[in-house]
Amino acid sequence: MKKRVLIIGWDCAAPELVFDAFRDDMPNTRRLMEEGIYGNLESTIPPITVPAWMCMMTGRDPGELGIYGFRNRKDYSYDNLYIVNSHAVTVPTLWDIVGIHGKKSVVLGVPLSYPPKPFPGWMVSGFLTPSLNSQWCFPPRLKREIAQVASDYLIDVPNFRTERRAELARELFQMTAARFKLARHLLQTKAWDLFVMVEMGSDRLHHAFWRFWDTSHRQHEPHSPFSDTMRRYYATLDAELGSLLKLVDENTTVLIVSDHGAKRMDGGICINEWLQQHGYLTLKTRPQEITPFSPNVVDWHRTQAWGEGGYYGRIFLNVKGREPQGVIPPQDYEKVRDELKARLEAIVDETGENIGTRVFKPEEVYRECRNIAPDLVVYFGNLYWRSVGSIGYDSIYTYENDTGPDDCNHAQMGIFVLKSPQCEATGPVPAKHLFDIAPLVLEELGIAAPQEMRGQGVT
Repeated sequence: MKKRVLIIGWDCAAPELVFDAFRDDMPNTRRLMEEGIYGNLESTIPPITVPAWMCMMTGRDPGELGIYGFRNRKDYSYDNLYIVNSHAVTVPTLWDIVGIHGKKSVVLGVPLSYPPKPFPGWMVSGFLTPSLNSQWCFPPRLKREIAQVASDYLIDVPNFRTERRAELARELFQMTAARFKLARHLLQTKAWDLFVMVEMGSDRLHHAFWRFWDTSHRQHEPHSPFSDTMRRYYATLDAELGSLLKLVDENTTVLIVSDHGAKRMDGGICINEWLQQHGYLTLKTRPQEITPFSPNVVDWHRTQAWGEGGYYGRIFLNVKGREPQGVIPPQDYEKVRDELKARLEAIVDETGENIGTRVFKPEEVYRECRNIAPDLVVYFGNLYWRSVGSIGYDSIYTYENDTGPDDCNHAQMGIFVLKSPQCEATGPVPAKHLFDIAPLVLEELGIAAPQEMRGQGVT
C-alpha cells in the first residue's frame, strides 16, 4: 500500500483546549489521541504564525530563514520594513524535498506560501495572499477548479479585530467550512503523497473570543452570548477533521499540529514610551494624541533604541557606523544590550509586581542570523502582555490594543497529535519541538532528512 502523510494544521490551537477543556466535544480528535500519541509542541522564538509555520515546514529556525516576523528590516535605515512572502524562503520546504524524490504534494493555506512557486503538486496559498484576484494557486488553472467546487472560499476573514463579533463568528464558521470542502475535493481528486493544510480560523477565534471563555481574563464576560463560541468552533473543527479521516486509509499517517498556543492578554506595554522614560528614545516633539510610531518624529542624534509593537516586542539599537545616524559606539553595543535586557526584565505592573518579561538575544537562540535580526526580542510578561508600538500614551501600560480589539496573545506551546502505522506507542508523551515535525514527515515517507534540518522527529 502507498505510504502517505496527512498534516492538518490548526493555527494557534492550544493544548488546554484540545487536550482538556473541549476534549469531550472533539470525538475524532480524541480517538486519534487514544490510538496514537499526543502532546505539547514547543514553538519558535517568537511563537508567531510567520515564521513558525515555515520553520515547521523546513526544519529551520527563524534566524536560518532570516525571517523574524511579518515585517522585517530590509536594510539598516530607519523606515525600510517589508512584509515577507514566499520568496523570502530560500531553503527547501517539505513539498520541495518530497518532490525531488518523485512524490507529489497538496498544499492548502500554509502561511508564507504566497506567491506560489512551481513544485510537483497543487498549492492554494495562505492568508497573506492579497486577494482572490491575485495569482494564488499552482498550477494557475486550479483557480478555476476552486471556483466550481468551493465558490465561497475565503483566504481569511476580512477583519478579526472588530467589535462586530456576531458577524465575525458567522464568517469564521463559513470560512472553515469552505476550506475543508476544498480539502475534501483535493484529497479525492489529486494524486498525493503529502497533504498539508492550515486552517487560520482557530487563530482568529482566539483573538476575538478568548475573554468570553477564560474566567481569568481581565475583561471576562460570564453571561455573554459568545460564551460558547469557542467550544462550538472546536467541535466544528473536529467534525471537519472527521470528514477528512473518512477519505484516507489506515496506511496514512495523520498529524494534527499547531504553530503555537494561546493565552489571555492582560494588557500592553508601550515599548516606545518605556524607551523614552528610560532615556533611550528622544522625539522631536511629543504627540498630543496616540499616534503610530514613525521614524520621522525621532531625534536620531539623541536616540539609542526604538521598538516595534506586536504580540512580542522587537528592539533595534541605533549603532554608530551601522544606522544612518547611529550614536552607540560599536564597542558599547553589548553593554547597552545587556543594560536594556536587565531593565526590561525588571518591568513591574501598576501594583509593583514584576510581570516576568523575558528578553532574548537572537544569536543565542538561533543557529545563525541571516538578513537583519532585531537586536533584542521581548516577551512582555512572558507573553501575557503584548508590545504596543504607538506613541503619545501617558503611561507605559495600556489596556486597549492599538491595532483593534484583541483578547489573547500567543503562547509558546502548541499541540501535536500523531497516528502512524509505524508508531506502536499510544497516549500522552513529553513535549516535542516544532522543528521535529519535518524530519518526522520525511521519515514516514521513507526519505532521509537533510543534515541541515533541526529536530529529531517525534516517534
